[in-house]
Amino acid sequence: MTLDQLRIFVEVAERQHLTQAAAALFLTPSAVSAAIKALEDRYDIALFHRVGRRIELSDAGRIFLGEAKQTLASVRTLDATLAELGGLGRGRLNIHASQTISSYWLPPLLVRFRQAYPAIELKMDIGNTEQVSQAVLLGTADLGFVEGGIGDTALAVEPVGDDKMVVVVSPDHAWADGRLLMADDLVKAQWILREAGSGTRSVFEDSLATLGIEPATLGVALDLPSNEAVRSAVMAGPFATAMSELVVTAAVRAGLLAVANIELPTRHFAMLRHPARHRSRAVAAFEELARAYATPAR
Repeated sequence: MTLDQLRIFVEVAERQHLTQAAAALFLTPSAVSAAIKALEDRYDIALFHRVGRRIELSDAGRIFLGEAKQTLASVRTLDATLAELGGLGRGRLNIHASQTISSYWLPPLLVRFRQAYPAIELKMDIGNTEQVSQAVLLGTADLGFVEGGIGDTALAVEPVGDDKMVVVVSPDHAWADGRLLMADDLVKAQWILREAGSGTRSVFEDSLATLGIEPATLGVALDLPSNEAVRSAVMAGPFATAMSELVVTAAVRAGLLAVANIELPTRHFAMLRHPARHRSRAVAAFEELARAYATPAR
């Protein structure tokens, strides 16, 4: 088994598509297919199921994916360590961030880091809070940035900013007139929310608990996997949502959304790191930049 075979397997497994994986790896589809077949033949096991023109991970493939990711993460750590010991002036930094942070808070910081350290290879992936914390835990991310709290105590969590949550509706919704909302109003409304596992959803559900509302009693018409999808859906119908003020400010100023009259608690943006993993100079430099940039995000 080679590292190239592992990299190919991970790309195919994450995309569930040979041609897309080949394009990402700058290889031909036949080369990617041959690498997967060589792995399967060597160990006499099916890593994928071929379903028509599609491919799906087998049970064995799903187990192997986690191990393959951890192995590649260890290789990246070794590469970074040797680069630093050799004084090569290069390195790699993998960052995972949740949607609100990756779209609205993190980009200026990434630009500053790139300008200060142009030789560092910088890669960012986007997921919800749960996915980001898992990436840091598994070592596929050097640093993670999320909204709200996380459940895994194995990670070092450091606040790096604040964010205000607001409830917004379309301009023709009854709540757009600024009336003061009570708990009963929230329960009777129809909502469009981010998916379970997102920081936005978890912080909103925590705020409902402070109002004596069980999240399960809320009338949720749709769960959507991105801020942009939620925002667009609320603009188009008689629904409400709770989102970061950063996400909706432009739409509110343009008159496409209205902020409802109810106070939600401020949430925190947090930086995640695995304390047991090697802390490269690139990681340390980004941490310091994030701390210097850690002003309220409003």
